[in-house]
Amino acid sequence: MSTAEQAAEPGHTAPAAVPSPAPDHGSGPGGAGAGAPPRVWSVDEHLADILRHIRPLEPLELQLLDAQGCVLVEDVTAAVALPPFDNSSMDGYAVRSADVADATGESPAVLTVIGDIAAGSGRLPTIRPGEAARIMTGAPLPPGADTVVPVEWTDGGSGGGPATAMTAHSAAPEGAAGDVRVYRPAEAGAHIRSRGGDVSAGAPVLSAGTLIGPAQIGLLAAIGRATVRVRPRPRVVVMSTGSELVPPGAPLGPGQIHDSNSFALTAAARDAGAIAYRVTAVADDAASLRSAVEDQLLRADLVVTSGGVSVGAYDVVKEAFSGSAPATGDRPAEPGAASGAEPAPGGPAPGGSGETDKTDKTGETGETAEGDGTPAAAAPPGPGRVDFRKLAMQPGKPQGFGRIGPDRTPLLALPGNPVSAYVSFELFVRPAIRALMGFAPDGRETVRAICPDGIASSPGGKRQFLRGRYADGLVTPVGGPGSHLVKALADADALIVVPEDTTSVPPGGEVEAILLR
Repeated sequence: MSTAEQAAEPGHTAPAAVPSPAPDHGSGPGGAGAGAPPRVWSVDEHLADILRHIRPLEPLELQLLDAQGCVLVEDVTAAVALPPFDNSSMDGYAVRSADVADATGESPAVLTVIGDIAAGSGRLPTIRPGEAARIMTGAPLPPGADTVVPVEWTDGGSGGGPATAMTAHSAAPEGAAGDVRVYRPAEAGAHIRSRGGDVSAGAPVLSAGTLIGPAQIGLLAAIGRATVRVRPRPRVVVMSTGSELVPPGAPLGPGQIHDSNSFALTAAARDAGAIAYRVTAVADDAASLRSAVEDQLLRADLVVTSGGVSVGAYDVVKEAFSGSAPATGDRPAEPGAASGAEPAPGGPAPGGSGETDKTDKTGETGETAEGDGTPAAAAPPGPGRVDFRKLAMQPGKPQGFGRIGPDRTPLLALPGNPVSAYVSFELFVRPAIRALMGFAPDGRETVRAICPDGIASSPGGKRQFLRGRYADGLVTPVGGPGSHLVKALADADALIVVPEDTTSVPPGGEVEAILLR
């Protein structure tokens, strides 16, 4: 992940580091005029079009543990100092430094123990000359004491040699009285955590735009915050399409394969910070797909499909959500209406992430683009319609993007080949998730690397993304360019990017690598 994480301002579109798409001079969604070849979009144009139609989710006030993985939308200051009082960093004895200044092993300082001070003690004894109090780690420093002597520097009140630990108070309550021999001097302030030494009262501790993780939750709890205002984690619904798909664990019939895309993409959405729901694969039937998607819209901030976006006779996503298809979302989905949906572990129950009012996540007004000659790329896709495009990339040429249902929920339609689907997720879905969270869309670290073996060929006019292994400034291709090679994808930790105008890379040439970690 890039080192700088900038949050978008509330209510504004997340910034895109890519150019806006050029006008698509054709008629119909993403298409071309009669007799003209369909327009081919660049990777940057498609991403820019996605991001300009997505804005960050509305903030919520959440309990601390519910805020994990969310983005802070407020600057937080400390209401109390940390630590709130001077306290001991060691188990030992609270003493006056002057009383132990000359202590040695041969001539120890002998002090009178006047009691115990445990963590949480409210009433504290005053330490006078020649006195000590047994003190525990985290316990407040008593008046009169200015240093703490570790128990290992004393005899622990036993009258013998150096101690290694204190005996439990319940087993030897007499340890809170008697004498203690101190064998080493301790300077004033030694082994003391000073009030405000970590954070002073009123000081800023977290900035808006911070991703809330375990350490941030610990800090918020330490300064007494029970709730915090954040953007919720986006709810992403993932579904594969294809009558040939069966779930893992089920036997394969003739012509069938296991559904891997929905599992990989659900895991990828979780990795990107979303709450992800996997839906059982949908058969190649447009009406069934529209119904399945409609049932999910109540709990979706983003819908991701895989398969059915190319030029085949059974490309069901394209059939279901092209401009001529009936609009999805004419009726509200019932809570829990979708069967076979699996929430990611740790996510909320079906029905939402705690939002009390599901708002339009795109920042658009909801009009449907009319066939008035307006360039399709400049007009927002209408409810129930997805624009299907050809991109100048390999793998992942066929792509779809639109907004569906009454809330104009973004839908990204990815190709069905496993590598194509995963590469498309990294390029388009991950930035969309980050935009919903309020982050700048660039999330993966990109580096320049040497490719020792080179790349023999790359298709001209297309941006190629090859799987690779990266280490110490070197990146090596893994497997071939085939978009079905899931083993090579699993072995890779980077994507090697070959630009559109490059048809080969010589051995030892420099390439761009997107790090997948």
